[in-house]
Amino acid sequence: MLTCAPQTPAANDDDRGANHPPWAAASGLDELRKTQYARLDDLGHTYLDWAAGALYAAGQVRDHLRLLNGHVFGSPNAQGPASQAATALASRTRACVLSFFNAAPDDYAVIFTANATGALRLVGEAYPFMPEGHLLLCADNHNSVNGIREFARARGAPVSCAPLEDRELRINETALRSALVLARGRGPSLFAYPAQSNFTGVQHSLAWIQEAHDQGWDVLLDAAAFVPCHRLDLSRWHPDFVALSFYKMFGYPTGVGCLLARRNQLARLKRPAFAGGTVATASVAGDWHVTARHEAAYEDGTVNYLSLPAVEFGLRYLAGVGIDTVHARVVGLTGNLLATLQSMRHGNGAPLVRIYGPGTAVARGAIVAFNILAPDGDVVDERRVDRRAANASISLRTGVFSNPGAGEAAFAIARERLCELARNPPANRDAYVAATGIANGGAVRVSFGLASNAADVRHLVAFVGSFRDPAPGSARLPPRV
Repeated sequence: MLTCAPQTPAANDDDRGANHPPWAAASGLDELRKTQYARLDDLGHTYLDWAAGALYAAGQVRDHLRLLNGHVFGSPNAQGPASQAATALASRTRACVLSFFNAAPDDYAVIFTANATGALRLVGEAYPFMPEGHLLLCADNHNSVNGIREFARARGAPVSCAPLEDRELRINETALRSALVLARGRGPSLFAYPAQSNFTGVQHSLAWIQEAHDQGWDVLLDAAAFVPCHRLDLSRWHPDFVALSFYKMFGYPTGVGCLLARRNQLARLKRPAFAGGTVATASVAGDWHVTARHEAAYEDGTVNYLSLPAVEFGLRYLAGVGIDTVHARVVGLTGNLLATLQSMRHGNGAPLVRIYGPGTAVARGAIVAFNILAPDGDVVDERRVDRRAANASISLRTGVFSNPGAGEAAFAIARERLCELARNPPANRDAYVAATGIANGGAVRVSFGLASNAADVRHLVAFVGSFRDPAPGSARLPPRV
C-alpha cells in the first residue's frame, strides 16, 4: 500500500518565499542527482528548463513499471476485478493528491484533467459568468488563463486586468486592490491569477486569496509554476479552484493534471455539454440527461487510469524528498545565478545581461528571464542564444513563454501600439516583432528544479560568458522575414 504524506510546513512559513534555509542544507539532493538522475551527467546535459517540464527520477519509472507488470488493470467503474483494481488506484491517487496539498476531503475535490490548461478551461467554460458579474485577470497570466476572458465575454461579463509594475514586473498591488473593490459585479465574479509567474519567476501573494474573498470574489489560482518547488497548503489558503500539471512537479507521467475545486463551488459550475462518464443517465428519444455526482461530472470519458498510479509514485517521491528541501536548493541556486549574471561585464564595462523581474531571490521562484547584450547595448538575438545553447548541450527556453502580458511589460511595448494591432494582429512571432518595433522577439529563460546543482549554474555562466566582447555586428541573426 502506497502512502502519501502531506507537505510539512517549515518552522518559519512565508508564502512569498523570503525566508528559506541556506541552500547548502539541501546537500542530500546531490546524492539523488547521482543516483536518480545519473543520465544528466552521463550525457553531459545541463538541464535548465524545469519550468516547462520537470525530469523524472529513475525510481518513479521503475516502480510504475513494476506495478503495471504485476497486476491486471482494466477500464474503471465496472464490476470486473480488473476494473475494480483500476478504480481503487484512481481513488487512492485522489486521496494522495489531497494529502499532499493538505486539503480536507470534505472541502476539496480532485478532478483529473490532461494538464493545467485543461483544468483552467474547465473552470472557464463552466463558471456562471453573466453581465452582472466580472472577470478580473492580471497582466502576468499564462495564455491558458488569458483565454478564459473569451468565455466571460461570450456571456456578457465585463473583463478587466491588473497591470504590472515597471521595475520588478510584479502585479501593482494598489491597482489590484482598487479593482477588487470597484470591479466586483453583482453577479458571480472570478479573480484569476498565478501563484508564480512562468515568465519572471515573480511570486504573487497567496494572501490575495482571502482579500479577494473578503470582497466577494471567487478565486482561481494557477499553481502550475509554483507547486514544483514551493509548498501550497490548502488548510491555510483556500482558493476556490487550483489548476496544476503533475509533469511540472516530477516529470512523469505526462498527460495528467488536475483541478482542485472546493466542493461548495462544484454545484455552481454549469458545463455547456455532457460526455461519456459525466452523466448518471441519459436518453436519446426523451432528450434528457442526469449529470453524474461529484468529480465524475467533470471528467470527460475515461480517466488516464494507467498513468494515475504514477502520479501517486511521483507525489510520494516529492514528499519524501521534502518540498522545503527543494525550495531551499532552488532559491539558493537562483540567488547565486542572479548575482553572477548582474556582475558580468564586457571589456568596455557595459553589462553583459539584462534581467527581467527582481534582481534577488526574495519573493520569486526558480525562474530567471534575461537577454544577453552586445558591448553597444544591442540585444543578442534570442534565437542565436537558443542555437548555441543546444550545441553546448544546454536545455533552456526562449520566447515569451505563452505569457504575452509579462512580455509586453518586460519589453516596454506601448499599450497604444498594441491596441492599434487589434485591427490587424500579427500572424506570427517575426511579424509581431516587426509590427511592435521591439529589439528582440523574446527573452532567454532558465529554471531550476529538484535535481539542479551548482555545476548547472557554472555551465550556464560559462556559456553566457562566451558572448563577452563579440565581433561587431554579431549580436543579431540575419533580418527576420
